[in-house]
Amino acid sequence: MLQPRLLTPLRALGGATARSNNFINRLIPQQSQAQSLLSRTTSALRLAQSSSILSNPLLSFSQVRHASHSAQGAANKHSRDPAGKRLGAKRTGGEYVVPGCIIFRQRGTKWFPGENCAMGRDHTIYAAEAGYVRYYLDPARHRDRKYIGIVFEKDGKLPTPQNAPTRRKLNRIAVPRLPENVEQGQSDLTVVVSEETGSMVGSVTAVDAQDGKQLRPGYMWREANWSIGRAAEKAGITAAPYDRNDRWLAWRKRQAKAQRAIQMKSLKNKKKASKKAKR
Repeated sequence: MLQPRLLTPLRALGGATARSNNFINRLIPQQSQAQSLLSRTTSALRLAQSSSILSNPLLSFSQVRHASHSAQGAANKHSRDPAGKRLGAKRTGGEYVVPGCIIFRQRGTKWFPGENCAMGRDHTIYAAEAGYVRYYLDPARHRDRKYIGIVFEKDGKLPTPQNAPTRRKLNRIAVPRLPENVEQGQSDLTVVVSEETGSMVGSVTAVDAQDGKQLRPGYMWREANWSIGRAAEKAGITAAPYDRNDRWLAWRKRQAKAQRAIQMKSLKNKKKASKKAKR
């Protein structure tokens, strides 16, 4: 049984055959020629019905495409093994670090910066002060967050009590302060203050000083900057006023400007030549 979509062309072929038979019967008087033509057309139709192409029409009208090779890039898609990013802890708890030393590398904020620590834009935690590393929890600040901090003493603990000031070294060294009434080790210099201006005018030995305050060990007296700046005025030295009509000064300024331009141009040419040489 033929498929319905093949019946239409066969019917059209049959109609064309019938019209051709009528035309042949009208034009050709010989009956034998018409019968022979009809027999040949009928045999052709029987041959088409018995052929395998018409008996299985799906093979004649369907196209099957087979890939000649695998898709591009699919062969190595599952074999990638990139290098590790070296994340994790770089310093252990209790280890001594200096400012800028990286303590922990991470993706995201698994650990947060605590006291005397800071965090970079790639979430890297580094030391802001020199001291000893501490990994700790601070429920007063957050119940779930883990912190990394720095303490200055080896046996120091974190977190510090609530509302306590954050300790920072500020690159200073702790020195015991001596009481002011201790006479041992004091300097033998005394600051002398002018009665007219109220500024310090010098220092003399404590024996010769009539009034003044003694300096502590390690200190020295220095005149104020504003008084140093007025030294020329006190000595009566004055600078010549600027004259805009002085063409000699203008010529020197113009020459200096031209020399600077030549130097900058030569430096630029040297940079270009070095870049060309590298290429």
